[in-house]
Amino acid sequence: QVQLVESGGGLVQAGGSLTLSCAASGTIFNGNEMAWYRQAPGKQREVVATILSGENGDYQNYAVSVQGRFTISRENAKSTVRLQMNSLKPEDTAVYYCSLYQNNWGRWSRYWSQGTQVTVSS
Repeated sequence: QVQLVESGGGLVQAGGSLTLSCAASGTIFNGNEMAWYRQAPGKQREVVATILSGENGDYQNYAVSVQGRFTISRENAKSTVRLQMNSLKPEDTAVYYCSLYQNNWGRWSRYWSQGTQVTVSS
């Protein structure tokens, strides 16, 4: 079983910065993907950024809306993922979720954190 514990949400003014952190525990396999999703009021959940451990390093992908402003990274033997958010905008306001996607002995499974609120004021 996998548990994802998320922290770092809060209130910040437009133009400010905020960092989110997510620690995974339990049975974590190599080659997994970790990601950040968010869901704004009245909208469906959307992917913000993903990071995949490859043979020669980590591979990151970003939603167009956050490119150049957000940075996803992994640390602590790939079990922790961070999201550094700069130049925040009011439209970034949402509940942010950490996700782990991995193959646990032949079965691909996705796990989710509890979510944390990020509010950006004008």
